[in-house]
Amino acid sequence: MRREPAVRRAPLPIFGKILTDGWRSLIGWAIGLAAPIFLYLPTYPSMAGPEMQKLLDTMPTQLLRALNYDQITSGAGYTQSTVFGLIGFLLISIAGVSWGAAALGGDEESGHLELTLAHGVTRLEVVVQRFAALSVRILALSAEAFLLILLLNEPYGLGLNAGYLLQTSLLFGGFALLCASVAMLAGAMTGRRVWGVGAGALVAAVGYVFNAVGNQSADLEWLHAFSPYYWAYGNNPLQNGGGSGALLAFYGGSLAVLLLTTVVFRRRDIGV
Repeated sequence: MRREPAVRRAPLPIFGKILTDGWRSLIGWAIGLAAPIFLYLPTYPSMAGPEMQKLLDTMPTQLLRALNYDQITSGAGYTQSTVFGLIGFLLISIAGVSWGAAALGGDEESGHLELTLAHGVTRLEVVVQRFAALSVRILALSAEAFLLILLLNEPYGLGLNAGYLLQTSLLFGGFALLCASVAMLAGAMTGRRVWGVGAGALVAAVGYVFNAVGNQSADLEWLHAFSPYYWAYGNNPLQNGGGSGALLAFYGGSLAVLLLTTVVFRRRDIGV
């Protein structure tokens, strides 16, 4: 009797399939992120003059601090406020949260998770490989931001330090990864995508709001301790560097959330 040759399973099959199937989504978000970079940064030379400073002087200090526009006349402050701290922050957070919520909660809700598990992969493999794919996509967006801003640095006189720009880009991606990890955890706990979206968006929104409110007065600065947004940008890393503690908090925290996700996801299995 002829024996059929053994079928070899591809290494990291879930990881590879997610990246292969999701390249259109990644390109779409990459184009979306590139748009504000090319829209805002070329206008910096017109924003750095004395006229802009006079305009800022007429605006309420509390409003400038809430929007993180108090350093906008410098190249580092302008880039951080418009790209990393506002439009770019919004875009990468939405992308990360949507990917994280769909990774487990969305798959379970649609019934695709049962089909995936039927192919002989464990729940641990599903969680770890989906998290790895999620991390790669978010870091790809942060790498794109780094490269495009570096490309525009000299032509438009931003005066950015490349090392500080790299650190800020990693903080940019780390914050998004933390939000995405929480979304993935909530999806694993509930089996519903909407709860994942809500949890991840809550982390991003609370971080931004706590930073804005904490900037209003010394009596409210204690809110900064609970704001991931402040951990990332409170020290103006694009201008001052630093951020090693925040990097550890974001990437270490994301791994801790991953560990909790594996425990929660496995305990929801039948017979466990």
